[in-house]
Amino acid sequence: MVSGKNLAPASSPSAFYGAEVRRLREEKGLSQSGLGELVFCSGAYIGQIEVAVRKPQADLSGRLDAALGTGGHFTRLYPMVARTRHAAHFARAAELESQAETISHYAPTLVTGLLQTADYARAVVRAAKPFASAEAVDDTVTARLERARILAGPTAPLLWVILHEAVIRMPVGGGRVMADQLRHLTTLAEDGQLLLQVLPFSAGAHAMATGSLFLMTFAEAPPVAYVEGPYSGQLLDDPAIVARCQRSYDLARAVALSPETSLALVRSAAEEYAHE
Repeated sequence: MVSGKNLAPASSPSAFYGAEVRRLREEKGLSQSGLGELVFCSGAYIGQIEVAVRKPQADLSGRLDAALGTGGHFTRLYPMVARTRHAAHFARAAELESQAETISHYAPTLVTGLLQTADYARAVVRAAKPFASAEAVDDTVTARLERARILAGPTAPLLWVILHEAVIRMPVGGGRVMADQLRHLTTLAEDGQLLLQVLPFSAGAHAMATGSLFLMTFAEAPPVAYVEGPYSGQLLDDPAIVARCQRSYDLARAVALSPETSLALVRSAAEEYAHE
C-alpha cells in the first residue's frame, strides 16, 4: 500500500498523470506489477506514480506509451509533470525529501538548503549566480525555504545533520546573516526538530571528506542516497552503494562532536558573529 503522505493536489499535473496511468492500465486489464514488468520498474513505483507520491523518471513516459499504446500521450504530459523550481539535478531528491521518514545529511561547506534562513540562502544563491535577476534569485530562495515545511507537523522526518566546522566558520552574507543562521540551527535543535553535530577541523581526514551526502529512509520503500557536486547530483538506490554511504556517514558521526558540545560551539560562533 502506498502512503498518503504528501500527495500532490488533485488538480496537479502529477495527479492527472497518475490518474491517466491508472485509467489506461485498468483498461488493459493490467495490475500495477504487470505494468511494471512491461516498463521495467516495480509495481510499487507504478502505484506511487498513480497516487502522485512519486513523479515518473524522464524515460518512463515513452515506455508507458509503448506498453499502453497511447500514441505519445504520456510523453506529451511529462514536461508539465517535470516542471520544478529546484535545480534539475536536485528535483527528484527534493521530491523524495518530502516523503522521507528519516533524513541524514553531511554538509562540508554550507548549511543544507533545508535549514537555510532567507538571508543566508540569498547570499548563497547570489554568489553562485551573480548575473541573475533579483526576481530569479527571489524565486530560488522561496523554493528553498518552502522545503522547510516538511519539518513541521506530525509527519516531520527525523533529521540528523553533521556540519563540518568550515560551515560555521565561513562568513556567508556577513556577521548578522551568519548569527541569525546559526541561531536558527540552535533553535531547531532545541525544539527537537533537528539533531545537530559539528565535525571539527581537529578531526582531520575523515570518511566523508569527499563531499556532501543525503541519506533518506522511507516507510514503504528502500533507502536512497544523494550525492552532489557543482551543478550536478546523483540519486543512488543500489542497496550495496547506499549501505556503503551509510557506513561512511556513521564513521563521520563517530568522530564528530557530541550534540551538546556541537550546540555549544554553534551558539558561541553565533555570538562572535553578532558582535563583529
